[in-house]
Amino acid sequence: MQSQDVAQRPAPSSASSDAVVDVEQAEAALVEHYPRLVRLAYLILPPGLGRRRRVLTAHALVQRALPRNRTTSPLIPAQSAGRGGDPGYALVRLRVVRTALEAARPLRRPALPRRSQLPPLLPRVRGLVLYPRSGGADELALDQELSELSAPARAAHVLRGLERMSDDEVAELLDAAGAPDPEDALLEAGEVPARYRLLSSPEFDACSLQARPTDLLRRRQHGRATLVAGAALVVCGALLGLPGDGWGPDGPAAPAYARNPAAEAALDPGRLTRAGADDWRTAARADLSVWPVRGDLTGDRELLRRALAVWARPGEAVSVSATPGTATGGPSGPARLLYAGNVDNARVVILFDGLRVVRYAEPRDDTRGAALDFARADGDGLSGADAVVLGRADGNVRYLTAPWVTSAAQRDLTDAGAEPTALSLADGVTSPLAGPAAQAPGGCASWNVLALTEDANGAPGNGGSLTRVLTDLGELVPARLTTGRPGDPGDLSGAEALADWAPYACSLGAVRGQGVRSVNAWEFAAQPLPDGTGAGSWVCTRAETWRGEGARVTAQFRTPGGTVGAVTARAEDVRACGERDPRVLAGVLWKSSGGHWYLLAAGGGDVASIAASGGVTGSAEGGLLTAAAEQGARAELKGTLEGGGTITGLGG
Repeated sequence: MQSQDVAQRPAPSSASSDAVVDVEQAEAALVEHYPRLVRLAYLILPPGLGRRRRVLTAHALVQRALPRNRTTSPLIPAQSAGRGGDPGYALVRLRVVRTALEAARPLRRPALPRRSQLPPLLPRVRGLVLYPRSGGADELALDQELSELSAPARAAHVLRGLERMSDDEVAELLDAAGAPDPEDALLEAGEVPARYRLLSSPEFDACSLQARPTDLLRRRQHGRATLVAGAALVVCGALLGLPGDGWGPDGPAAPAYARNPAAEAALDPGRLTRAGADDWRTAARADLSVWPVRGDLTGDRELLRRALAVWARPGEAVSVSATPGTATGGPSGPARLLYAGNVDNARVVILFDGLRVVRYAEPRDDTRGAALDFARADGDGLSGADAVVLGRADGNVRYLTAPWVTSAAQRDLTDAGAEPTALSLADGVTSPLAGPAAQAPGGCASWNVLALTEDANGAPGNGGSLTRVLTDLGELVPARLTTGRPGDPGDLSGAEALADWAPYACSLGAVRGQGVRSVNAWEFAAQPLPDGTGAGSWVCTRAETWRGEGARVTAQFRTPGGTVGAVTARAEDVRACGERDPRVLAGVLWKSSGGHWYLLAAGGGDVASIAASGGVTGSAEGGLLTAAAEQGARAELKGTLEGGGTITGLGG
């Protein structure tokens, strides 16, 4: 549960000032306190690296903490004797903490990794395994508890215990080291008991080490394998230099590295599978595999060859993107061709291999600047095979629609009363639609979606017509928007459903680029406000992904007359608010028009009672709770279920 008013820690009152540190002064401090600094780095680094890599990384981080020239250092006093007031030690300690926090961050594309996130180049130890001496049960328990903390929280715990720093000093140092929220780190660190004497144990001494040999047999095998691989590279290099067909016709693809009949069959444009114009009407299933091939370049074998070759082995100049959880390898067999044609200023090919939609695009007048995009689309069925993104240009999006789509329109999801704007359909391709990605940074004045009307008479198991609403979340396959109780959601085909979604449209920006296949909004409770001004609405939105994991759930609260909902809780990879478990519990601190603060909490599903503890205490039968509170209070929510069992607050 989130509070709308969070107390802030006052700035430290210590006599902190900036001091200029010479390289010689920093080196003297580093050499003098080298074992302590290495221990500090070792404790902050994530235990998941393994003891061997943690040891070498800790030494590397400390040795790289020496500045190259005179440097300004924040003078954060160290309380232990012998180090108090030494700006040289304060500087190298700050640099060690900063790089240790960087090393603990996960690698994320497309950003380049920092040096501290990669295995250290120096020091290097070959033929030996180095690790600290083993401690007792208490040390092992502490190491396990620290491994469950975030890197800033580990740093806060270690600085408290090893450096004897106050919370204000720890917060100041973490802030200078680039930690995102020092206050949260201190709160999280408080969850580990203060057994600070264990931090000085030999278990965490990365300077007093034990040495053992590596696997001798495996090392001998690796040596032989290296010789064989070197010989193979020489032979392959000579073969690739021989005259022949070469790789010129493949455009921006990388050089071929093997001759395999199955792989070559998958790259033959003549073997691409193509569905007939009416196959979807009689097929046993209605998905991308029954889409007819469309576009004005379906007979351009050179374009299709380049698309398949780049798919199999994209060159260094090809821009490759993929939704999370989507493999980017080449086709395992002949793929299905969905589209090949000119789209704005590009030539575009859309392919489908039963699991992935693949889009190849290149400029009309050249092959340089080619792009390759992957997206999951397996098990889509009729509800998920309505449209694929053909291209984006100048903030606009063009879609290739399913053969059962009879009309398309653009509408602003934030304005339920606005009339939709009709889009033309030419051979299944829509006219440009202004995508939500064109919104100004930090603002959300509108959220444009694609509304499709479908004649489902020819689709298996359907009849009549229906309407789907899809939104572009920056991926090849747009996400479907639904509303209603989990397990039985409905499409946004009426004014009421559109009005239910309007206040929460802009929250869709939080799930861009996450591989989302559908987003459902469910109003699980309406709660009378204690000042008698009406009832607030509780809505749970759940974004499901193609890969089945990484679902994102948010609880939002909207007061009467409010134009948008406020996010009160969020969670990832939970069953709440989903088909398997539609129950949800969330709360928020709310200030009345009279200036009084209240805790409002609501549960959906079969929540029979709610209780609050911590900063606010109160309980109520049923799925609603209202309790007087103080500004900035934090509470823990717990509910009981009608059939037995309990439920905690979302994100708690």
